[in-house]
Amino acid sequence: MTAEASGLDVFYPIVPDAAWVRRIVPLGVRVVQLRLKDADAQRVRREIIESLDACVPAGCQLIVNDYWREAIATGADYVHLGQEDLAAADVPTLKAAGVRIGISTHDEQELETALAVEPDYVALGPIWETKLKAMKWAPQGIDRIKAWKARIGALPLVAIGGITPERAPAVIAAGAASAAVITDFITHADPDARIRSWVAWARSVRPENQRT
Repeated sequence: MTAEASGLDVFYPIVPDAAWVRRIVPLGVRVVQLRLKDADAQRVRREIIESLDACVPAGCQLIVNDYWREAIATGADYVHLGQEDLAAADVPTLKAAGVRIGISTHDEQELETALAVEPDYVALGPIWETKLKAMKWAPQGIDRIKAWKARIGALPLVAIGGITPERAPAVIAAGAASAAVITDFITHADPDARIRSWVAWARSVRPENQRT
């Protein structure tokens, strides 16, 4: 499966709410993850609907983090699950509803758990140390991306954790289909300008622009 077929793009921004989705979609992003934290079901549904309203007309793929029940209820067609959320999720129901699934992995056991449910992509992190949250896993590094890609074959790999525009080319060269980014643009002095620079980079390295 190619990244394009899986609904991914080489630049994969992750944002904390629908306001951020509405802000960055017009800047040219092709995929965005809505990662809400500690929200009740009513708010989750409202935020997903607002995000879909921004994404669908623009042809941007929305991926909902964790809240798979609300994703199904609101018509979202892609979820990202951490390992704990995967253990609690009804994967057959998700697939029956036509919802695609991405799964976080941090070690080999988690990778095997992810592959057993035949996801649409797997994520590996943190590649470098991240300032977003404390992680019990040491930075994975570029060689780990290569090892994961060798194991998963054609399945798209999303790299996350400490990725900057300077580091992104090495991530893609090592076999990742997408660079997932949060802190680099959210904490930037000019987030919109930073997103535009990421979008320009993504445009330059997309497979359709590499064909001869």
